[in-house]
Amino acid sequence: MTRWKQRPPGSNWGEFGADDQRGRMNLVTREKVLQGVAEAKEGIVFCLSLPLDYPGGQVLNPRRGPPRLAATQHEGQQYFCRPMARDNPDLTDVICDDQALLALQYSTQWDSFAHVGSRFDADGDGERELVFYNGFRAGEHVVPSRGASDAEGWARYEGSEARALGIQNLAEHGAQGRGVLIDLHAHCGRRREALGYEALMRVLDADKVVVERGDMVCLYTGFADVLLEMRKKPDARLLHETCSGLDGRDERLLQWISDSGLAVLAADNYAVELIPGALARPAPGPLMPLHEHCLFKNGIHLGELWYLTELARWLRAHRRSRFLLTAPPLRLPGAVGSPATPIATV
Repeated sequence: MTRWKQRPPGSNWGEFGADDQRGRMNLVTREKVLQGVAEAKEGIVFCLSLPLDYPGGQVLNPRRGPPRLAATQHEGQQYFCRPMARDNPDLTDVICDDQALLALQYSTQWDSFAHVGSRFDADGDGERELVFYNGFRAGEHVVPSRGASDAEGWARYEGSEARALGIQNLAEHGAQGRGVLIDLHAHCGRRREALGYEALMRVLDADKVVVERGDMVCLYTGFADVLLEMRKKPDARLLHETCSGLDGRDERLLQWISDSGLAVLAADNYAVELIPGALARPAPGPLMPLHEHCLFKNGIHLGELWYLTELARWLRAHRRSRFLLTAPPLRLPGAVGSPATPIATV
């Protein structure tokens, strides 16, 4: 049953079926996976994740705190460096067992389609609804918590759930295919620059990078390098004045994202697109137009805060831009985002 009577301009709602929740990952077919495998020629592997306790603090996003690790416990005893049977010295096992309180989009991450929706008149009745990719609705398919609180308060909003469009859909696909790296850092350095269509095309032409239908595109800007240099004490002013990203307000760029057929878009910076610093009087429409275009309109997963430095250097030294990308999120039903440890194989 169709959940909408009209779809947003420039969207692909319904292209992969009325109930589709995988979006452009549908283009990562068996053939695309084999194309990725064919790029693994040297057997060299690169980890594309930051340590998950970076960036440190809550400067980048005050909603998201760094991970908290603790030992599991039973009957008031922690299970860390604990003999399995303390009253039986003949048993030699020693146990460490831990747990984490983790903001799922604090560090290297994937965004699901439930991460960003829009106020849009999907019913065609003149009233805008809160709606997500392919017409899934807030309150019905993406459900806020009722606000129950536990003693510590961290679970005050426990129970929020993406009953549709959760990150598990990407995990179940496998998130493996041919990666293509675009090296913005080689052309912009750490200069703060929002690259639109024309600038991006110049980079692609200069480096002879070709993006084809179903490719998984990664952007190296150098932003993650700056984070690592700050050693978990990020400087807000510097972070908002350094490194390049995409100009989400460039309509030609958004059209290229649609026309290229790329399956996902990941970057080593905070949001893939550069978000304007002055928000006191934002322009009408979305604050993050590239997020709206990708997550809400076209079902293109976004990856943020990836670590691409070593891969980018190797690819440039060997005059390559393609690799096998393996980047599944956690298979956590109902989550709107997930940490990731992507792997590139060249």
